Amino acid sequence: MKFTKKKTKNSKISFDSLFKWNAGLAIIYALQGAIILIISTSRAFPITTSFLTLNPIESQSSRNPVLSAATRHLFDINIVYLMAVFLFISAIAYGLIATVYRNKYEAGLKKGINHFRWIEYGFSASIMLVSIGLISGISDLSTLILIFALTLIMGLLGLATEVYKLTKNTNWLSYAIGCIAGLVPWIIFAVYLIGTNVYGSGHVPAFVYWIYFSLLILFVSFALNSYLQYTKKAKWSSYLYGERVYMILSLIAKTALAWQIFGGILRG
Repeated sequence: MKFTKKKTKNSKISFDSLFKWNAGLAIIYALQGAIILIISTSRAFPITTSFLTLNPIESQSSRNPVLSAATRHLFDINIVYLMAVFLFISAIAYGLIATVYRNKYEAGLKKGINHFRWIEYGFSASIMLVSIGLISGISDLSTLILIFALTLIMGLLGLATEVYKLTKNTNWLSYAIGCIAGLVPWIIFAVYLIGTNVYGSGHVPAFVYWIYFSLLILFVSFALNSYLQYTKKAKWSSYLYGERVYMILSLIAKTALAWQIFGGILRG
């Protein structure tokens, strides 16, 4: 798909306006990251690993080696740093797009693709969901790696779908697989939430529920925006319109998560 000069000129969204958005978002994300670091109190979450080990008591009673599951604490991670990292990743990405890679970025938009978006989303969204996992009570390192990897794969499959689209043959398989990969972490969160209510005290803070529902809705909105952009529905017939919607959704999602977590557990 190519944009003619006439379409680009007549579009309500120009490359110059997107440049201002990119530059502005870089500043906003950088400021938010710095503020989070300055005003937040430290909140460490344990990272553990599960493994099989010999159970001496059961082995002795049964006179056969018996393996049991065990858990070991590895280290603690300060969620404040995770908040700052995904905000700074976004700030750096938008800053580079507005400066060093502006020409390459705009050339990609003319073709109907934005490599930078999907790579930045892949890493920033992965860290965001790991943060949600931590406040959900997930401490197992393997599970957190799985959440990170699936979210990264979701972003890369978004890129793959746009690459296929350049051949005028949108690959809905890669889009569908990306949606499935992005859904799995939310199923994991739901399992932990159900476990807390069924087997635990059930006293999940209200802000955690707000994070679940608000961020899930925003993540679904990303998928919907992708679909509308790929199918060129209504205003999304202009690739630049979908690009700006991505910017708005990204800003809302990252700001909402950072400040909901701050308001819930990081206030001094």
